[in-house]
Amino acid sequence: MFPKLTIGDLEIELPIIQGGMGIGVSLAGLASAVANEGGVGVLSAAGVGSEESDFKSNYVEANVRAMRHEIRLTRSKMKRGFLGVNIMVALTNYADLVNVCVEEGVDFIFSGAGLPLDLPAFLKGKTSPKIVPIVSSGRAAAIVCKKWLSRYDRLPDAVVLEGPMAGGHLGFKPEQIADPAFKLEELTPEVIEAVAPFAQAAGRPIPVIVAGGVYTGADIRKYLDMGAAGVQMGTRFVATHECDAALEFKQAYINAREEDMHIIKSPVGLPGRVIRNRFIEAMEEGRRSPFACPFHCLRGCDFHKSPYCITLALINAKRGNTVNGLIFAGHNAFRVTGVVSVHELICELADQYEAACAELGPPKGAGA
Repeated sequence: MFPKLTIGDLEIELPIIQGGMGIGVSLAGLASAVANEGGVGVLSAAGVGSEESDFKSNYVEANVRAMRHEIRLTRSKMKRGFLGVNIMVALTNYADLVNVCVEEGVDFIFSGAGLPLDLPAFLKGKTSPKIVPIVSSGRAAAIVCKKWLSRYDRLPDAVVLEGPMAGGHLGFKPEQIADPAFKLEELTPEVIEAVAPFAQAAGRPIPVIVAGGVYTGADIRKYLDMGAAGVQMGTRFVATHECDAALEFKQAYINAREEDMHIIKSPVGLPGRVIRNRFIEAMEEGRRSPFACPFHCLRGCDFHKSPYCITLALINAKRGNTVNGLIFAGHNAFRVTGVVSVHELICELADQYEAACAELGPPKGAGA
């Protein structure tokens, strides 16, 4: 009963985009499994080369090599669906990774953690991959549309709105995260309204996909009613067998309580949502000291003042060393109760969606 999600000339059977999660949490295993269910599987470019032998000594080349490998490996496992890559604007090797994705012909590039104002330049007039900025407000969506239109005569193929309940880096000020005015339900109509005049002038839709706190099939139904064309989900896909992180990482979600969901200040200056653990406690108690940066991977990272390397902390966590690692997670991670397959998760979401439709009737918004 899920409605299809149409982005440009691509018709996506399942209106679910799997969130790109670094470092090494969403790679070929997870992305291909979501694609094979009819959705959009997404690789994360952040630290994609962390398992390469020369990751520290040859950071840029190791990531380019690994990015190309993961794209090709995912494609080899896919029987249907679509493949996207999430590339953070804040990455110092942003251009190299975008170029690889264009060369390899991925279906989508999703780009946030900063406004991707020059993303169309990398396509050199091509209409593929589809390019999708990730924004946190209607103002940001309008800025991207205006800049792309004036500089490149191009508009986004879709827009992802990521609300403050998301995991990892958040595009909000700390005081906005718990402010009801910035709830995803409030931001959704704002972003839809912001892109509407650009879509009307272009004579084509600019679908809005919502993310950050979408947990159940009933949630999907709710946001479709509000005019969203689809949803992006990250946290739900962590506790799946196909997720590329270690079992200990997934177990941290299962063990988490609501009070363990915690906001930190990342070394890049942004707030980030994590699961509180000994690593966080040590950092906040001042028992960690500044380090020498081995990567220079993120713009804005003041490693002279930061008590830890975010890349190394995320690598530790995804490998299963959760005591000495940073565990990014959405606010709803405490609701996870066990590890299931991607297929089982999609079936659960479908059942919940159908139950909501049985009670409320067909969705009324753009996703109807």
